[in-house]
Amino acid sequence: MTPPLISALARVLASIDAPRNLRALYALLASFCMTGLLLAMARSALGRDEGFISALWLGLGLAVAFFGVNATGLMLMDQACGRRVRDPQDALSQALRSAHRVLLALLACVALAAVAVLALAALLWATHLPLVGAPLLAVVLPAGVLMLGGIAFVLVILVGPLAGPAVWAGLRSREVLAFLRHRLRHGLPETALLMAAVYLMVALATAAVSFVVVSGSQLLAGLAILGAGVELPARELLAGVTGLGPRGMGASGVPLQGGNLGLAALIGGGVVFALALVLPTLVWLRGCCAVYLALTEPA
Repeated sequence: MTPPLISALARVLASIDAPRNLRALYALLASFCMTGLLLAMARSALGRDEGFISALWLGLGLAVAFFGVNATGLMLMDQACGRRVRDPQDALSQALRSAHRVLLALLACVALAAVAVLALAALLWATHLPLVGAPLLAVVLPAGVLMLGGIAFVLVILVGPLAGPAVWAGLRSREVLAFLRHRLRHGLPETALLMAAVYLMVALATAAVSFVVVSGSQLLAGLAILGAGVELPARELLAGVTGLGPRGMGASGVPLQGGNLGLAALIGGGVVFALALVLPTLVWLRGCCAVYLALTEPA
Protein backbone atom coordinates (compact mmCIF):
# COMPACT_ATOMS: atom_id res chain seq x y z
CA MET A 1 0.00 0.00 0.00
CA THR A 2 1.51 3.33 -1.07
CA PRO A 3 2.23 6.04 1.54
CA PRO A 4 -0.37 8.49 0.13
CA LEU A 5 -3.04 5.81 0.40
CA ILE A 6 -1.98 4.98 3.96
CA SER A 7 -2.16 8.68 4.82
CA ALA A 8 -5.62 8.89 3.27
CA LEU A 9 -6.81 5.87 5.25
CA ALA A 10 -5.45 7.40 8.45
CA ARG A 11 -7.35 10.59 7.65
CA VAL A 12 -10.54 8.65 7.07
CA LEU A 13 -10.16 6.60 10.26
CA ALA A 14 -9.77 9.84 12.22
CA SER A 15 -13.43 10.52 11.36
CA ILE A 16 -14.43 8.41 14.34
CA ASP A 17 -14.16 11.62 16.39
CA ALA A 18 -17.26 13.04 14.68
CA PRO A 19 -19.44 12.88 17.85
CA ARG A 20 -17.05 15.37 19.47
CA ASN A 21 -18.45 18.02 17.12
CA LEU A 22 -21.23 19.09 19.47
CA ARG A 23 -22.63 21.70 17.10
CA ALA A 24 -23.08 19.11 14.37
CA LEU A 25 -24.54 16.67 16.91
CA TYR A 26 -27.05 19.29 18.04
CA ALA A 27 -28.03 20.21 14.47
CA LEU A 28 -28.54 16.63 13.32
CA LEU A 29 -30.40 15.61 16.47
CA ALA A 30 -32.71 18.62 16.21
CA SER A 31 -33.43 17.94 12.53
CA PHE A 32 -34.10 14.23 13.16
CA CYS A 33 -36.44 15.01 16.05
CA MET A 34 -38.31 17.60 13.98
CA THR A 35 -38.51 15.17 11.07
CA GLY A 36 -39.92 12.47 13.34
CA LEU A 37 -42.55 14.87 14.65
CA LEU A 38 -43.59 15.89 11.13
CA LEU A 39 -43.76 12.28 9.96
CA ALA A 40 -45.94 11.44 12.96
CA MET A 41 -48.25 14.31 11.99
CA ALA A 42 -48.34 12.99 8.42
CA ARG A 43 -49.28 9.54 9.65
CA SER A 44 -51.96 10.98 11.90
CA ALA A 45 -53.44 12.99 9.02
CA LEU A 46 -53.41 9.89 6.81
CA GLY A 47 -55.31 8.01 9.51
CA ARG A 48 -58.00 10.69 9.28
CA ASP A 49 -58.17 10.27 5.46
CA GLU A 50 -56.60 13.70 4.91
CA GLY A 51 -54.35 12.74 2.02
CA PHE A 52 -53.32 16.25 0.99
CA ILE A 53 -52.46 17.34 4.53
CA SER A 54 -50.55 14.08 5.04
CA ALA A 55 -48.53 14.65 1.87
CA LEU A 56 -47.83 18.22 2.98
CA TRP A 57 -46.48 17.11 6.35
CA LEU A 58 -44.48 14.33 4.69
CA GLY A 59 -42.88 16.72 2.21
CA LEU A 60 -42.06 19.18 4.96
CA GLY A 61 -40.52 16.42 7.05
CA LEU A 62 -38.32 15.26 4.18
CA ALA A 63 -37.24 18.85 3.52
CA VAL A 64 -36.27 19.32 7.17
CA ALA A 65 -34.23 16.11 7.08
CA PHE A 66 -32.54 17.09 3.80
CA PHE A 67 -31.52 20.58 4.85
CA GLY A 68 -30.63 19.37 8.36
CA VAL A 69 -28.24 16.77 6.95
CA ASN A 70 -26.68 19.37 4.65
CA ALA A 71 -26.25 21.85 7.50
CA THR A 72 -24.62 19.12 9.58
CA GLY A 73 -22.39 18.20 6.65
CA LEU A 74 -21.17 21.78 6.37
CA MET A 75 -20.15 21.79 10.03
CA LEU A 76 -18.45 18.41 9.69
CA MET A 77 -16.58 19.67 6.62
CA ASP A 78 -15.31 22.54 8.77
CA GLN A 79 -14.11 20.00 11.32
CA ALA A 80 -12.48 17.82 8.64
CA CYS A 81 -10.64 20.84 7.19
CA GLY A 82 -9.41 21.94 10.60
CA ARG A 83 -11.40 25.18 10.49
CA ARG A 84 -13.51 26.72 13.21
CA VAL A 85 -16.90 25.01 13.10
CA ARG A 86 -19.58 27.48 12.10
CA ASP A 87 -22.69 28.06 14.18
CA PRO A 88 -25.74 25.88 13.41
CA GLN A 89 -27.69 28.98 12.31
CA ASP A 90 -24.99 29.93 9.81
CA ALA A 91 -24.76 26.33 8.60
CA LEU A 92 -28.52 26.15 8.06
CA SER A 93 -28.49 29.46 6.19
CA GLN A 94 -25.72 28.19 3.91
CA ALA A 95 -27.52 24.88 3.44
CA LEU A 96 -30.67 26.68 2.30
CA ARG A 97 -28.58 28.46 -0.35
CA SER A 98 -26.49 25.53 -1.59
CA ALA A 99 -28.20 22.22 -0.79
CA HIS A 100 -30.07 22.26 -4.10
CA ARG A 101 -26.70 21.61 -5.79
CA VAL A 102 -26.54 18.22 -4.09
CA LEU A 103 -30.03 17.40 -5.28
CA LEU A 104 -29.30 18.49 -8.86
CA ALA A 105 -26.10 16.44 -9.00
CA LEU A 106 -27.86 13.37 -7.63
CA LEU A 107 -30.79 13.77 -10.02
CA ALA A 108 -28.39 14.07 -12.97
CA CYS A 109 -26.60 10.86 -11.96
CA VAL A 110 -29.89 9.03 -11.42
CA ALA A 111 -31.12 10.26 -14.82
CA LEU A 112 -28.01 8.87 -16.51
CA ALA A 113 -28.51 5.57 -14.74
CA ALA A 114 -32.16 5.55 -15.79
CA VAL A 115 -31.18 6.03 -19.44
CA ALA A 116 -28.86 3.03 -19.20
CA VAL A 117 -31.60 0.95 -17.58
CA LEU A 118 -34.09 1.93 -20.31
CA ALA A 119 -31.58 0.95 -22.99
CA LEU A 120 -31.14 -2.42 -21.29
CA ALA A 121 -34.92 -2.84 -21.07
CA ALA A 122 -35.17 -2.14 -24.81
CA LEU A 123 -32.57 -4.81 -25.54
CA LEU A 124 -34.43 -7.29 -23.33
CA TRP A 125 -37.64 -6.51 -25.19
CA ALA A 126 -35.79 -7.14 -28.47
CA THR A 127 -35.08 -10.71 -27.35
CA HIS A 128 -38.70 -11.50 -28.31
CA LEU A 129 -37.83 -10.97 -31.95
CA PRO A 130 -37.45 -14.10 -34.06
CA LEU A 131 -34.02 -15.31 -35.15
CA VAL A 132 -32.01 -12.72 -33.19
CA GLY A 133 -33.82 -13.13 -29.84
CA ALA A 134 -31.93 -16.09 -28.38
CA PRO A 135 -28.43 -14.94 -29.42
CA LEU A 136 -29.21 -11.43 -28.23
CA LEU A 137 -30.31 -12.72 -24.81
CA ALA A 138 -27.08 -14.67 -24.46
CA VAL A 139 -25.19 -11.40 -24.87
CA VAL A 140 -27.54 -9.06 -23.01
CA LEU A 141 -27.87 -11.25 -19.91
CA PRO A 142 -24.22 -11.11 -18.73
CA ALA A 143 -23.80 -7.55 -19.97
CA GLY A 144 -26.95 -6.46 -18.13
CA VAL A 145 -25.89 -8.13 -14.89
CA LEU A 146 -22.52 -6.39 -14.99
CA MET A 147 -24.03 -3.06 -15.99
CA LEU A 148 -26.72 -2.98 -13.31
CA GLY A 149 -24.32 -4.23 -10.65
CA GLY A 150 -21.78 -1.61 -11.72
CA ILE A 151 -24.37 1.16 -11.58
CA ALA A 152 -25.44 0.12 -8.08
CA PHE A 153 -21.81 -0.07 -6.98
CA VAL A 154 -21.00 3.40 -8.31
CA LEU A 155 -24.10 4.91 -6.72
CA VAL A 156 -23.28 3.42 -3.31
CA ILE A 157 -19.52 3.95 -3.35
CA LEU A 158 -19.07 7.16 -5.32
CA VAL A 159 -22.16 9.20 -6.13
CA GLY A 160 -24.19 8.93 -2.93
CA PRO A 161 -21.35 9.46 -0.45
CA LEU A 162 -19.32 12.14 -2.26
CA ALA A 163 -21.84 14.41 -3.99
CA GLY A 164 -22.70 16.09 -0.70
CA PRO A 165 -19.12 16.70 0.52
CA ALA A 166 -18.22 18.13 -2.88
CA VAL A 167 -20.96 20.74 -2.51
CA TRP A 168 -20.06 21.38 1.14
CA ALA A 169 -16.52 22.09 -0.04
CA GLY A 170 -17.85 24.80 -2.38
CA LEU A 171 -18.36 23.09 -5.76
CA ARG A 172 -21.32 23.79 -8.00
CA SER A 173 -23.47 21.05 -9.52
CA ARG A 174 -21.56 20.97 -12.82
CA GLU A 175 -18.24 20.83 -10.98
CA VAL A 176 -19.58 18.02 -8.79
CA LEU A 177 -20.47 16.01 -11.89
CA ALA A 178 -17.00 16.64 -13.33
CA PHE A 179 -15.41 15.46 -10.08
CA LEU A 180 -17.53 12.30 -10.02
CA ARG A 181 -16.75 11.56 -13.66
CA HIS A 182 -13.03 11.98 -13.02
CA ARG A 183 -13.09 9.63 -10.01
CA LEU A 184 -15.11 7.09 -11.99
CA ARG A 185 -12.60 7.05 -14.82
CA HIS A 186 -9.33 7.40 -12.93
CA GLY A 187 -9.74 6.60 -9.24
CA LEU A 188 -12.62 4.21 -8.54
CA PRO A 189 -10.55 1.46 -6.77
CA GLU A 190 -8.96 3.95 -4.36
CA THR A 191 -12.33 5.56 -3.71
CA ALA A 192 -13.90 2.16 -3.06
CA LEU A 193 -11.17 1.26 -0.57
CA LEU A 194 -11.59 4.51 1.36
CA MET A 195 -15.38 4.22 1.37
CA ALA A 196 -15.09 0.61 2.57
CA ALA A 197 -13.19 1.96 5.57
CA VAL A 198 -16.03 4.43 6.20
CA TYR A 199 -18.66 1.70 5.98
CA LEU A 200 -16.63 -0.41 8.41
CA MET A 201 -16.42 2.48 10.88
CA VAL A 202 -20.16 3.09 10.62
CA ALA A 203 -20.86 -0.62 11.20
CA LEU A 204 -18.63 -0.63 14.28
CA ALA A 205 -20.18 2.59 15.59
CA THR A 206 -23.67 1.17 15.04
CA ALA A 207 -22.73 -2.04 16.86
CA ALA A 208 -21.27 -0.10 19.79
CA VAL A 209 -24.28 2.21 20.07
CA SER A 210 -26.69 -0.73 19.78
CA PHE A 211 -24.88 -2.58 22.57
CA VAL A 212 -25.01 0.46 24.84
CA VAL A 213 -28.69 1.09 24.13
CA VAL A 214 -29.84 -2.54 24.43
CA SER A 215 -27.83 -3.38 27.55
CA GLY A 216 -28.57 -0.05 29.22
CA SER A 217 -32.28 -0.22 28.49
CA GLN A 218 -32.60 -3.76 29.85
CA LEU A 219 -30.71 -2.90 33.01
CA LEU A 220 -32.71 0.30 33.48
CA ALA A 221 -35.99 -1.57 32.99
CA GLY A 222 -35.03 -4.02 35.71
CA LEU A 223 -33.96 -1.22 38.04
CA ALA A 224 -37.10 0.85 37.39
CA ILE A 225 -39.61 -1.98 37.73
CA LEU A 226 -37.98 -4.20 40.35
CA GLY A 227 -35.83 -1.71 42.24
CA ALA A 228 -37.88 1.49 42.13
CA GLY A 229 -41.34 -0.04 41.74
CA VAL A 230 -42.30 1.85 38.56
CA GLU A 231 -45.70 0.45 37.59
CA LEU A 232 -45.13 0.08 33.87
CA PRO A 233 -44.73 -3.12 31.82
CA ALA A 234 -41.19 -3.63 30.54
CA ARG A 235 -42.34 -3.58 26.90
CA GLU A 236 -43.98 -0.19 27.34
CA LEU A 237 -41.06 1.21 29.33
CA LEU A 238 -38.67 0.30 26.52
CA ALA A 239 -41.00 0.96 23.57
CA GLY A 240 -39.62 4.43 22.88
CA VAL A 241 -36.05 3.07 22.80
CA THR A 242 -37.03 0.89 19.83
CA GLY A 243 -38.62 3.80 18.00
CA LEU A 244 -42.27 3.12 18.84
CA GLY A 245 -44.70 5.91 19.63
CA PRO A 246 -48.27 5.73 20.95
CA ARG A 247 -49.68 4.83 17.51
CA GLY A 248 -46.87 2.38 16.86
CA MET A 249 -47.56 0.65 20.17
CA GLY A 250 -51.22 0.36 19.31
CA ALA A 251 -50.39 -1.15 15.93
CA SER A 252 -48.09 -3.69 17.60
CA GLY A 253 -50.81 -4.77 20.00
CA VAL A 254 -49.31 -3.16 23.13
CA PRO A 255 -51.81 -0.71 24.70
CA LEU A 256 -50.46 2.49 26.24
CA GLN A 257 -50.71 2.30 30.01
CA GLY A 258 -49.65 4.43 32.93
CA GLY A 259 -51.04 7.76 31.69
CA ASN A 260 -48.48 10.55 31.90
CA LEU A 261 -45.84 8.13 33.19
CA GLY A 262 -46.19 5.92 30.13
CA LEU A 263 -46.09 8.91 27.80
CA ALA A 264 -42.98 10.25 29.53
CA ALA A 265 -41.31 6.85 29.09
CA LEU A 266 -42.09 6.98 25.36
CA ILE A 267 -40.65 10.48 25.03
CA GLY A 268 -37.49 9.63 26.97
CA GLY A 269 -37.00 6.44 25.00
CA GLY A 270 -37.52 8.37 21.78
CA VAL A 271 -34.62 10.65 22.71
CA VAL A 272 -32.40 7.60 23.17
CA PHE A 273 -33.59 6.20 19.81
CA ALA A 274 -32.79 9.49 18.09
CA LEU A 275 -29.29 9.54 19.60
CA ALA A 276 -28.75 5.96 18.44
CA LEU A 277 -29.52 7.10 14.89
CA VAL A 278 -27.54 10.33 15.06
CA LEU A 279 -24.17 9.02 16.24
CA PRO A 280 -23.54 6.55 13.36
CA THR A 281 -24.87 9.14 10.91
CA LEU A 282 -22.34 11.67 12.19
CA VAL A 283 -19.54 9.16 11.65
CA TRP A 284 -20.85 8.47 8.14
CA LEU A 285 -21.03 12.13 7.13
CA ARG A 286 -17.65 12.92 8.67
CA GLY A 287 -16.10 9.93 6.92
CA CYS A 288 -17.50 11.02 3.56
CA CYS A 289 -16.00 14.48 4.08
CA ALA A 290 -12.64 12.91 4.92
CA VAL A 291 -12.73 10.73 1.80
CA TYR A 292 -13.49 13.73 -0.39
CA LEU A 293 -10.63 15.74 1.10
CA ALA A 294 -8.25 12.78 0.83
CA LEU A 295 -9.09 12.46 -2.86
CA THR A 296 -8.84 16.13 -3.72
CA GLU A 297 -6.14 17.61 -1.52
CA PRO A 298 -2.43 16.93 -2.08
CA ALA A 299 -0.85 14.42 0.29
